[in-house]
Amino acid sequence: MATGQQATRPANPPSTSPFDAFRHTSFTVVWLATVVSNVGTWMYNAASGWLMTSLDADPLSVSLVQVATSLPMFLFALPAGAMADIVDKRRFLIVTEIVVTLVAAASAVLVWLGFINPPILLLFTFLLGVGAAFTAPAWQSVVPSLVPKQDLAAAVASNGVGVNISRAIGPALGGVIIGGLGIAAPFWLNALSNFGVIGALWWWRPSTSGGHALPAERLRSALVVGLRHVRYNPHLRATLIRASVFFFFASTYWALLPLVARNQIAGGPALYGILLGAIGVGAVGGAFGLPWMKAAFGPDRIVALGTVGTAVSLILFGSARHPVVALVACIVAGVSWIAVLATLNVSAQVSLPDWVRGRGLAMFVTVFFGAMTAGSVFSGQLAAMLGLPAAHFIAAAGALVGIALSWSWKLQGSVEIDLTPSMHWPVPVLTINAEADRGPVLITVEYHIKPERRTAFLIALQELGQQRRRDGAYAWDIYEDSAQAGRFMETFLLASWLEHLRQHQRVTNADRVVQDLVRQYDATAEPKVTHFVAAAFGSRALDE
Repeated sequence: MATGQQATRPANPPSTSPFDAFRHTSFTVVWLATVVSNVGTWMYNAASGWLMTSLDADPLSVSLVQVATSLPMFLFALPAGAMADIVDKRRFLIVTEIVVTLVAAASAVLVWLGFINPPILLLFTFLLGVGAAFTAPAWQSVVPSLVPKQDLAAAVASNGVGVNISRAIGPALGGVIIGGLGIAAPFWLNALSNFGVIGALWWWRPSTSGGHALPAERLRSALVVGLRHVRYNPHLRATLIRASVFFFFASTYWALLPLVARNQIAGGPALYGILLGAIGVGAVGGAFGLPWMKAAFGPDRIVALGTVGTAVSLILFGSARHPVVALVACIVAGVSWIAVLATLNVSAQVSLPDWVRGRGLAMFVTVFFGAMTAGSVFSGQLAAMLGLPAAHFIAAAGALVGIALSWSWKLQGSVEIDLTPSMHWPVPVLTINAEADRGPVLITVEYHIKPERRTAFLIALQELGQQRRRDGAYAWDIYEDSAQAGRFMETFLLASWLEHLRQHQRVTNADRVVQDLVRQYDATAEPKVTHFVAAAFGSRALDE
């Protein structure tokens, strides 16, 4: 048991301050470049939202700008996450960021020439959202390559600070620039801001690990295996459920803020930019308070308190008739947003082993933006039917109810589980020609259990079965010998011999603890493991 306890704890304590991540040059350079790029993105978001209020002030039309931003994440994040796990992340990001820059420049040209209308604006917002969808999982999955494991939580918090610094600067700057240089200027600056990211990625040279000789997964197989992992990863599943509840209702103020500024408060683009900037200011302040909140409350209570704060901000937004009330609402919303978002992001990060990190984070992004998309449409329709105040009040009530409904799903708060590969499975002995794509492959593990330990053994084996599925098995079961008491046969199936070899490399130290526990129930020295490969027919069988 001592071995198991050591395997589940990291050697170094996790960082508690966002500043710890800046000890690493690569992280600092990439962080600065992404902050500049995000300033441009937020200028574009503010300008596109305000432009839509001029082109079509219907609440549903305005909320569709948020939908066009969020929907691509829902549609494309999963295949993007699979690609992030099977291709070179750095090269993938460079190519994608270049394409995004070209699309942003095209949108700026159309706005500058006056050829923009609501459908074209929504189209380019959607295309830029597609670019963000393809880069988001890769960006998140490279964070562990920029910092050591003990600084991962600090890096996630620092990224949150960076996003919200840009959120504080970008919209306010965009509002000022629109007033001084015209509506097209933020669109041009958005395109130019991406050059820094491309340069930082070109400069960065990630360290190469020892690696392995197995070929990369195919996209379709990677998607299937990734979805299976998410299904049988209880920690990640809890994170996704909590995220879907929060983001659905929190999307309301993001979608309706242009109308609150323009119609409810009767302000201009400068006020709208200031309000968006105030959300960013609140989020930056909240990020620096996260270590204290984490120590005082833990992840589950932080998300609950952040949701309560979001409900309060929604009530203030619904009641706002003066800029001061709206500013207070934005600051409360920003603090609450970063508290919840950073906590959920850390919970997702530490729930995932490296081999499936891109796909797991892609599922987090999919749920995040899927909930934002659905919530934006819902709140826009409510505002069209019942008015802006009622839409905000209903969303506030829903957020509070969501706390109780999702409370049983517990989050991970730090690097508590050792998900590094254990590499303790022995290499299978082969006497046949087991080609890489040959399959399916059946693995059997035979146990001999004392009758009085049967119930405890089967309970422990259920968790082991979830591990087998998380690591690539598409079927798992346990059989009991009807003629010999205490003899059990565990079986699991994989698509191919190559997939089973990958499974050897996916087993983590945390998995090993559970496997060692199960093996303690076996009366023999070691359970008997057997590998079966589907028999070949035809010419290939004759060759063998």
